[in-house]
Amino acid sequence: MAVIQLTQENFAEKTSQGLLLLDFWATWCGPCQMIGPMLDQVAEEENITVGKINVDEQRELAMQYEIEAIPTLIVMKDGKEVDRSVGMLDKTEIKAFYAKYA
Repeated sequence: MAVIQLTQENFAEKTSQGLLLLDFWATWCGPCQMIGPMLDQVAEEENITVGKINVDEQRELAMQYEIEAIPTLIVMKDGKEVDRSVGMLDKTEIKAFYAKYA
């Protein structure tokens, strides 16, 4: 489906309805750089909306969701967190993580 950049300004609107996979990441994070292209592929192949949140630029969101390590993936359903995964996942693991809620 799509990969969207989320900010404090558009977060509530973009996450309030439906199912969304959030990716908390940073440019300096090696595992984040490795998982990014896989998330792009999964979004396209599985018709998933992925919301990317740069923790350096969106510190308020990172604090709100108590992000202590990155990459952190969070499944949001109708504005509520339903699951989270911290650390590196491969493409198959990303799909399985999200599929539990699709």
